[in-house]
Amino acid sequence: MTIRTILVDDEPLAIQGLALRLEAHEDVEIIETCLNGREAIRAIKTHKPDLVFLDIQMPGFDGFSVIQGLMEVEPPLFVFVTAYMDHALRAFEADAVDYLMKPVDTDRLADTLDRVRQRLAEKRGAVEATRLMEVLAEVAPEAAGSLPETVEAPAASRFEKLINIKDRGQIFRVDVDTIERIDAAGDYMCIYTGDNTLILRETMKDLEKRLDPRRFQRVHRSTIVNLDLVRQVKPHTNGECFLVLDSGAQVKVSRSYRDVVARFVH
Repeated sequence: MTIRTILVDDEPLAIQGLALRLEAHEDVEIIETCLNGREAIRAIKTHKPDLVFLDIQMPGFDGFSVIQGLMEVEPPLFVFVTAYMDHALRAFEADAVDYLMKPVDTDRLADTLDRVRQRLAEKRGAVEATRLMEVLAEVAPEAAGSLPETVEAPAASRFEKLINIKDRGQIFRVDVDTIERIDAAGDYMCIYTGDNTLILRETMKDLEKRLDPRRFQRVHRSTIVNLDLVRQVKPHTNGECFLVLDSGAQVKVSRSYRDVVARFVH
């Protein structure tokens, strides 16, 4: 899978430096470079890239103006590259894949590209599934109704490894392996890691789609648990039980979710 990429920065040396770092990633193809926002909008509409590395502070049209100028077309994935941390919150609110500081660190760039590959695989998998369903609906309507579970399988194997959480005016990059449990509170999620508690504005239904169900399971209507961090199962009354987690926290498993506990019983 080739990642067709455009680099946008008003500093030619910055473009050269980023292009040099990207040479280590054989699947990244730089198809265009732009020195300002207006050039970027034209290039993105013309070439329809998969990915754009976008400087924020540029004369005339800044990085955010570029995104606004693409509202009528399907946008590519964006990674903001800047010398200033001040714009980090706005970058993630604009649904950027990541926010890199200049000079770009090689390891951070590699992590960012892993996330880009994951997002592109999910996007392409969904598009292919939709096209297949459309074809089947025309040539074999009776088969179309039974296909969704099958065609969703490839995309379902790709889940978030890092989750960006905006909390208390900061951006926290949370490794999902460290998430012990998640509690729902309306449209907010309380994310518990070994040493921190963060608030994420997202519904549980949407968050579940981003997590690997082989590891993250609901044990209650409003609680998700990382099964890899369960250390003990304690039976309780009425068919309920408690899961004891690495931190020592105990989470009740309601009777409706008893099948989750079954995997711990041999």
